[in-house]
Amino acid sequence: MSEDNNEVGASTEKQQNGINGKKSNGRKTSVYEKPLDLDDVLVNELGQFGWFQLRNLALVSIPIIMSAFMSEYIFSAATVPYRCRIPECGEDGKSNEFEPEWILNAVPESNSRFASCERYVPLGVNGTLNYCPSSIFNQLERTGCDSFVYERDNTVVYEFDLGCQEWMRALSGTLNSVGTLLVLPITGYISDRFGRKVALIINVFNVGLFGLIRAFSVNYPMYMVLQLVQTTLGAGTYSSAYIFATELVGPKYRVATSATCSSMFAIGQIVLGGVAWLVAPWRYMNMVIHIPCFLIIIYYWVLSESVRWLLSKGKYNEAQKVLETVARVNKTQISEKSMEALISTSKNSTVASKVEKPGLFQSIIRSPTLLRRVCTTPIWWITTTFVYYGLSINSTSLSDTMHLNFILTAAIEIPGLITAVLVLNRIGRKATLSAGFFFSALCNIIFVFISNDLYVLRLIIFLLGKFGISAVMTSVYLFTSELYPTEYRHSCLAFSSMIGRIGSITAPLTPVLTEYWHGIPSMLFGGMGILSGLLVLTQPETLGTKMPDTIAEAEALGKKKNPEELK
Repeated sequence: MSEDNNEVGASTEKQQNGINGKKSNGRKTSVYEKPLDLDDVLVNELGQFGWFQLRNLALVSIPIIMSAFMSEYIFSAATVPYRCRIPECGEDGKSNEFEPEWILNAVPESNSRFASCERYVPLGVNGTLNYCPSSIFNQLERTGCDSFVYERDNTVVYEFDLGCQEWMRALSGTLNSVGTLLVLPITGYISDRFGRKVALIINVFNVGLFGLIRAFSVNYPMYMVLQLVQTTLGAGTYSSAYIFATELVGPKYRVATSATCSSMFAIGQIVLGGVAWLVAPWRYMNMVIHIPCFLIIIYYWVLSESVRWLLSKGKYNEAQKVLETVARVNKTQISEKSMEALISTSKNSTVASKVEKPGLFQSIIRSPTLLRRVCTTPIWWITTTFVYYGLSINSTSLSDTMHLNFILTAAIEIPGLITAVLVLNRIGRKATLSAGFFFSALCNIIFVFISNDLYVLRLIIFLLGKFGISAVMTSVYLFTSELYPTEYRHSCLAFSSMIGRIGSITAPLTPVLTEYWHGIPSMLFGGMGILSGLLVLTQPETLGTKMPDTIAEAEALGKKKNPEELK
């Protein structure tokens, strides 16, 4: 979202000359030598981060926290240990002891105590719940289960009898991620047509509405459909809130504000893990986390509309009122001349945006440099979402304390985000991003070879892997946006983000791969991290460089050229 802030007024900079340079009584009305944009006003008059921006950030932090609740499928559709029901031993379909003393007489042994989907072929019906001898089974022959006994009854796996249907169980997480892809055009249309505030309120309301309805699902297909609908109509919550937080913040505080928003999402995951721990039954958990979402309706009267959207839609009177409110709350002021110049720039930007330009596809094909970047940056995004969400989902299987594991995995994101903010402007974007990929990959590969008995060491290495990818999550957005020219920045960034959804769509399926070998998910995370870390090294460093406005400037990044060549 931050690239939008750098684009305001850029398209008309060469078409206007000294909007604020008009003379009145022999004096210039302003010192600005270029069209005045909102960033200029924030830096020079309103304040880059005052009480108004702080209030905005505090308000949108609540929806960002709520947006994390859409990951509740990690708990409501969590895997549950199960085994074949043994009716020959008196198990009659009601609740039975999961691990009776005689269980290995009827069920083959496996690495995880006993088999989940197989049992020995019965020879007779002479056992009871207290006594079930091996003599009534042919232990040389195995067969599948007719029904199941579950260790826990607080997830949809028990309620909808999903034993030995791991791919079906994991499908709920995949549908959740598919919805985050489908929501992009829907939220984009609502946001551009009706405003950022309306888009935010609608998305959070839908999160609460369909999440609450899902708590009353009567079967698993209904649960999955509602999962898809909820994210398709509500997953725009984070992006809408992010725009509010960053669009009215000055350039100096934009990276810190972005990291704060990401930290709020991590806090939302911690809240989710805590609620799921305290309210174990999945139906009640859904009610507890989704009912508060309806309170967001009051934001219609509490939250001010985005100034940038108001200016882009020609709602200048409303934009002026918001700017005056910002000045009053921040105890600053905006001059009438600056207000007029800002509106004038906005009008000219609207006119300039209608000028016919070469197509995006044609421009990229003609530029080998941009073509290589368009083929490279989406791979970073696929890896980032794949590893980030994959680690969160797989954290619940680290041990029996699944809720604590999830909470720790979410909490480690915050120092990862802070680290990225501290080093991005010191060692550079490329070094930060590449090091984050390599570090996370190394931790994931090491994790595969640590014994299950060393739980504390396994947990530390796992958390360090999440720490590394969390730093990447903050860095990849900034670095990607700085590699593309202004005129195509938003489109190329959106393309990378959209393709990156492949990672979040496939991440929920990774726990199923442990049935074939326990290390497959971690090795995949490690391999993808190494690949992306190497690809990052193929791109130029952007630290300390001007954000490119033209294709020529974007191609010149990292090259020593005479400035005259770029004209």
